[in-house]
Amino acid sequence: MARNIEIKAYIESVDALVPKAAAIADQGPIDIIQDDTFFRCDSGRLKLRAFSPDEGELIFYRRADQQGPKESFYLRSSTPAPETLRESLSLAYGQAGRVRKHRTLFLAGRTRIHLDKVEGLGEFLELEVVLEEGESAEKGVREAHELMAKLGVDPSQLIEDAYVDLLLKAR
Repeated sequence: MARNIEIKAYIESVDALVPKAAAIADQGPIDIIQDDTFFRCDSGRLKLRAFSPDEGELIFYRRADQQGPKESFYLRSSTPAPETLRESLSLAYGQAGRVRKHRTLFLAGRTRIHLDKVEGLGEFLELEVVLEEGESAEKGVREAHELMAKLGVDPSQLIEDAYVDLLLKAR
């Protein structure tokens, strides 16, 4: 499975971070509308991400719910029929939650910078430092901390929960 180091942080404004992200990025901004449906899964998290009626991906991942940089293991599978797959998985496993967001994506080397406006929650920054096979997690953690500093994100802004968990707590 692929691995990355992730952080998630509350931010006051996506718009305020766009210039900082653009200054350190190699690519972007790319605007993406995402509709994520989470399904019950005992061995990690399983979500279907729909980009449009004919484009989506099923993502299985495992990571600790902890504040600060954390290692995540993931596997992605594309689908041309996200609505049918959502219905099938809902019937088979049951839905655990749904997250809708507008994501502004930047790429800085091997790191994906996500500036997210999450419906019902607010605005967030996610960093995903993609690790090479066999590479130590510590190297990715250092890189995540360096990018946080460049973006002006304080460690006190970091959160441990996934968006779906935050939405469930808010209810």
